[in-house]
Order: sequence, then C-alpha cells, then structure tokens
Amino acid sequence: MKRRDFLKATLAASAAAVGTSASAGITTQPIDNRKVSNIAFPEKRPLITYSDRPPLLETPRASFTKAITPNDEFFVRWHMPEIPTYIDPETYMIKINGLVEHELNISLNELKTDFEQVEVTAVLQCGGNSRSAFKPVAGGIQWGSGAMGCAKWKGVRLRDILNRAGLKRDAKWIGFNGLDNAAYYETPIFVREMQIEELDDHVIVAYEMNGEDLPYLNGYPLRLVIPGHYSDSWVKMLSNITVTSDYQKLFFMDVAYRVPDNACECETPENRFKPTKPITTMNVKSVIGYPQNGTLVYHNSHVVVRGVAFDDGHGIKDVLVSTDDGKSWKAAILDKDTAGRYAFRAFRFSFKPQQYGKVRIMAKAINRLGREQPFAEDIKWNHGGYKYNGIDVVTIEVV
Repeated sequence: MKRRDFLKATLAASAAAVGTSASAGITTQPIDNRKVSNIAFPEKRPLITYSDRPPLLETPRASFTKAITPNDEFFVRWHMPEIPTYIDPETYMIKINGLVEHELNISLNELKTDFEQVEVTAVLQCGGNSRSAFKPVAGGIQWGSGAMGCAKWKGVRLRDILNRAGLKRDAKWIGFNGLDNAAYYETPIFVREMQIEELDDHVIVAYEMNGEDLPYLNGYPLRLVIPGHYSDSWVKMLSNITVTSDYQKLFFMDVAYRVPDNACECETPENRFKPTKPITTMNVKSVIGYPQNGTLVYHNSHVVVRGVAFDDGHGIKDVLVSTDDGKSWKAAILDKDTAGRYAFRAFRFSFKPQQYGKVRIMAKAINRLGREQPFAEDIKWNHGGYKYNGIDVVTIEVV
C-alpha cells in the first residue's frame, strides 16, 4: 500500500475510533494530576489526546530527556477540523503570488532539485504550552508541558523562493496559507503574515523532519519553519505564499495569539488590558523529562535528572537544579551545543536523595542574555494563557 493511501485509510479509521472504548486503543489515565486519554494516531505512538477533530496531541513528559524529539512522539496542533486525507506528492504545488515579478507554481520535486537544500534544528512550541499551570485557569486547551518538540528540519530557504519569484518594490508583507479548512463557512481561515524584514536564512519551507518526510499530522508535505518563534506562525500543509504591500487584517493575527502590550504582558481576569500585541519569539524555558511526578526512587540511590532547555535563539548558558524547594541551586551538566542556537539543550544532574517521602525537583534555565525562568508564583496572568515559562517542578517519592 502506498504511503498516501495508507494515511488516507488510517486517518479515517483513527477518527472513527476516538471516543469509543478502550478496545479501540484508547486509554485514560492521570498525568500530572490531569485525567487524559492516550490515542495512537497514524505515524504516532499513543499521545496525550485532547481532540481528534482537529487533532490536538501532546508529547508525554518522558520524551524530554533527549535533544531531538522523534517524529512519532512529536506533538500535534491544528486549528481547523477539515484536513485533507489524501495528498498526491506528484501533483502537489505551492503557489507564490501577489507583488512578485513572476508568479510561481513549484512542485515538490522542483523544490528538492532546483534550490539549495538546507537544514536547521529548531524547537517548535505552541504559544499555549503549559497553559494548565496558570492560576486561575486561562482559556484554551489545557496543555501540560508537552506542546513542544525539537526536530531537524530540511527544506529550502524562504528567501531563495522569493528571490526566484522576484519581489516588487513595494512588497512588505508575506502571507501564508495551508490546506486545512473550517467546518463552518463563517469561521476565519487560518492565515498568518510576517514582514519581509523579519526574514533571515533560518526561515525555511521544510519537507523533511528528522530525515523523513514530514508526518502527515505535522504538516505533510510542506510546512513553514520560523526558528525561535512560537508555532502559531509555522503554517502546515503550506499551499500558498502571497506577497502584499499592506498588512492584511486577519483573525489569527489581530485577535488570537495576542498578549497585553505592557511590560509584564499581563492583566487580571476582571480587567482586560488594551492594547495587545502578538506573541512572537519564545522565552527561556526548561522541562524535566525524568523523573516524572510520582516516580518512586530508593533512599540514597543514584538519581539522574534529565531534561531539555531552550529559548528564542540566544542560547542556553546554564540550567540550575534544586532539590530543597529552591533554597539552594546547583549547576546541571549541559550537552555540547552542537545542534545550533534554536535547538533543545539537553541537561543532566545527579544526586542521592537523603530524605524519605515526597521530594520536589526544580529546574530553571538561564540564557546568554541572563534571562531566567521565574518561580510559578511570579508568573503574571494573561487571558490567553500564553508564554508560560515558570520553573519546572516534579515531585518524586523516596522510599
């Protein structure tokens, strides 16, 4: 069976299975004090599942002990429920139009053979990652810490594609659209824009992820990659690039994915702050992959804490770990910084638990600008639940 035919069949079967029973491959269990379902979608291991239409799948915490997130463990976030179940790579085209000298229709084969091929290792993170940690509850999907992942992306520089088309003098904005659609005709389509001035050589149109074709649920056959930025701008199943002179007013630019435009990017549930600004680059963050909440370890045993840290591309300088509720901190060992400034930086920290009962392990990352993760109680609230980066905490049981 051809890959695209397999996907067509299994996507439909998986969607039909959701919400039926455990015999359909669905399990429900508590994870970080949340009761969630785990479902195995096509090309994926069982992942924490919030919805099947559109697919909303979270990577388990245990995956974040390594610098690269495997494709079958990588989180999934779609906005629109109507996702094509069949795409023919032989006929697929990406269109470049608008304020260009030559409108183009580029096939996948042309993209892979007629342009310089480049790779970038970068973190993809939803702006609402860790939203469930906000107190009080913020609106939106109550993600844990797994709406993120790091992959090696291969494709073509967006700048090279635009140079092939030739930008006209008054070109200032680039709009991106994919193949997913709303179920209701009045629902705004998912289109994102960026200023041409924001382009650099790391922004690519990718067709590979970790050495394989993009997984279907991660945007096959093409997706935009904007390292250092939150994933709302990484348009999946990219089908159209339109160049304009003026900013186009769009729901997913002007209403969604915005935070208060003040120094703390914060407000209160009772008083919304205006004006707002879009979320763009990521802040510094770390996540502990092992141990997890509830892990049992022996008293005075050798425990190795493992996790990952990242920021928007300035680079991670240190990760500090505390086992005494933040009274003291010790430096973790960082893996060599070989994957580039946009990638996960894996860390490890060894200790021997000297007390019985519950022990909280805390990790905080510090980047090369000196910015560090704050304590959870110092995180300021916003109604969208965006950009949470409080010090990560897991609680283990020493026996």
